[in-house]
Amino acid sequence: MTTRASLQRRAVAELVGTAGLLVVVIGSGIQAAGLSRDTGVALVANSLASAIGLGLVVTLFGPLSGAHLNPVVSLTSWWARRRGGEGLAGGEALVYAAAQTVGAVAGALLAEVMFGRAPGVLSTQVRGGGHLLVGEIVATAGLVLVIQGLERIGRPKLVAAAVAAYIACAIWFTSSGSFANPAGTVGRAFSDSFTGIAPQSLPGFIAAQLVGAAAGLALAGFLYGGSGRASDPRGAGRRAGGRGAGRETEGGTREAPTARPA
Repeated sequence: MTTRASLQRRAVAELVGTAGLLVVVIGSGIQAAGLSRDTGVALVANSLASAIGLGLVVTLFGPLSGAHLNPVVSLTSWWARRRGGEGLAGGEALVYAAAQTVGAVAGALLAEVMFGRAPGVLSTQVRGGGHLLVGEIVATAGLVLVIQGLERIGRPKLVAAAVAAYIACAIWFTSSGSFANPAGTVGRAFSDSFTGIAPQSLPGFIAAQLVGAAAGLALAGFLYGGSGRASDPRGAGRRAGGRGAGRETEGGTREAPTARPA
């Protein structure tokens, strides 16, 4: 059952979930690079660990906050609400994005500490070139299309597995390595490691991700129409017979009526 948690609890879930994701992405990259000098082998290990970790985090935190873990996902949820669907309000989306960014930086620092490295050392790995920005546009557009597409056809329960599988593929088929996450991109600037990105590369990557998000939204709207049931931790009550979000309980949550099966 999906609970309607307070914004504070949802923000903490986004912070912790994003931190956990960055620990997996950066930590597995450090481990892989340390165990093998073969970049291909290291990338296989890093991509598998990242995809598995992402799937687990989304499964764990999805029922609480929606497990966006990514400002792009929160932005598209806000946009869906503006178009008449279910999603985050503007203020909620901003809180989510802030929590995700703080979590990403915290996760990067924690990964560095775990491996006995000095935390806070900025990455020196410059990722420049128009072809990499095209890769980020494609990676982010595909991610948004996967999430929005599944929501709009009424298959939100498949999102965790589908997003994990997509990221595992996109790490390989895009030239940029599929960052596809502004908060995660900022976090990875705080690790001078296999998965890092130099601060001077951040503006281009984040701009490309925003363009990709818009392209993914437009494509989802063209293919599936409407705004669908955007990822919204508060939506279960509205989908369950229109009786609202249920009874207020202690601890800042609401008991949500059982939603109809997807």
